[in-house]
Amino acid sequence: MPSTPQIRSQHVSGKPVSRRTVLKAGATLLLSVVAPMRAMAAQILAVRVWPAEDYTRVTLENDAALKATHFIVKDPERMVVDIDGLELNPTLKSLVAKIQSNDPYIKQVRVGQNRPNVVRLVFDLKEEITPQVFTLPPAGNYKHRLIFDLYPVQPVDPIAAMIEKGDWSSDGKDKASTAKTEMAPLKPGEADVAAAAPQPPKEQLEALKPDTKADPRAELKNELKTAEAQSKANDKTGKLVRMLTVVLDPGHGGEDPGASGKNGSREKDIVLAIAKRLKGKIEEFPNMRVMLTRDGDYFVPLGTRVEKARKVQADLFVSIHADAFVQASARGSSVFVLSEKGASSTAARWLADKENLADTIGGVNVKNHDKQLASVLFDLSTTAQINDSLKLGKSVLGEIGGINRLHKGSVEQAGFAVLKAPDIPSILIETAFISNPEEEAKLLDDGYQNQMADAIVKGIRRYFAKNPPLAKNRLT
Repeated sequence: MPSTPQIRSQHVSGKPVSRRTVLKAGATLLLSVVAPMRAMAAQILAVRVWPAEDYTRVTLENDAALKATHFIVKDPERMVVDIDGLELNPTLKSLVAKIQSNDPYIKQVRVGQNRPNVVRLVFDLKEEITPQVFTLPPAGNYKHRLIFDLYPVQPVDPIAAMIEKGDWSSDGKDKASTAKTEMAPLKPGEADVAAAAPQPPKEQLEALKPDTKADPRAELKNELKTAEAQSKANDKTGKLVRMLTVVLDPGHGGEDPGASGKNGSREKDIVLAIAKRLKGKIEEFPNMRVMLTRDGDYFVPLGTRVEKARKVQADLFVSIHADAFVQASARGSSVFVLSEKGASSTAARWLADKENLADTIGGVNVKNHDKQLASVLFDLSTTAQINDSLKLGKSVLGEIGGINRLHKGSVEQAGFAVLKAPDIPSILIETAFISNPEEEAKLLDDGYQNQMADAIVKGIRRYFAKNPPLAKNRLT
């Protein structure tokens, strides 16, 4: 006679487990798979505000990608933003205190928990704006970023801005340009972004050693006498009768701090200080005026810098930087121009790759970014631009060599995106290595900044003396 079926107990760690217990455990496991767990709210890590005449940027840095919707409310002007997957925290609340009274576009901001897992921001505006809201993936030392760019309905016109500031007249002076500029300490999230740049292979370490043999000053001594005499003759005969427009481009800014020094100095601060000094010195000459691509601490995309120069029909474009390298021993000043056929050295190519990361670090809205300037077609005008840029670079490098050791005794070439205006002679100056403690001290010194500005002015004047501005007509 067959035996009655019996439920056998299973043993786990020597203890009997009943069938009922097994079934309960299985049901619990099934429910945990089918029923999703409540999503963890993202955490705001930092908030930053960058007010400027061009536009005001508000950045929320967080540990995960955020989704936001926004709309405009009239009478009075407001922008309302709802951010999903977010709980209000003290960092986000601190945004209220970061709005400055002199912000051109934001009067104040209100922050609150609109509903569970949704935070609402209300920007009270000073005028009608055109907003751009977009996200950025992690880059450099930054995590995910949610960006609010508030542009005026009527974009700032560079020529109108120069006229309003008095820069368009022949007697414009930047009185503040000679004032001492204090270097702000590093802020969280604004450390050197060089770690995010392409790292140079070992063979480039040798290439980055200063070239102490070459001395362009010796070659240019005779040229200088001739150029100065020609310049005086031109001034007397009235050859240089029209105004010469020089665009100075302080590198980096805003979300993009550039390189940083051991003592906490930031490239974006130093190059802006040098550019302001240089502006004042250039405008001491009655036939010269200057536009800065940025006159404060805010980010300007590389293509926009070029567009600004073209809109004011610039005669020259000078981008100012302070280099950094993985080895603190790297030192010296350099001048670069655009290359038609690739970089002149591996070091130049590495530097161009690093500088071209500015848009990634600073944050560009890809949907609205005009990529036309990023891929300039090389034609006759660009070839002429490169030739004129080499002449300008040679003149400036010769003067810089009188105040600082040169990294290399000749002008170098590479594919710098910021030098791609096809009709404007353009150079990029690396004033010194901010990553070298000795050169960082120089860059922070008022005297060195003045000497660097004086040297660049002399180089520019000598270039114009030998290359009258009328020659620009063949490029346009």
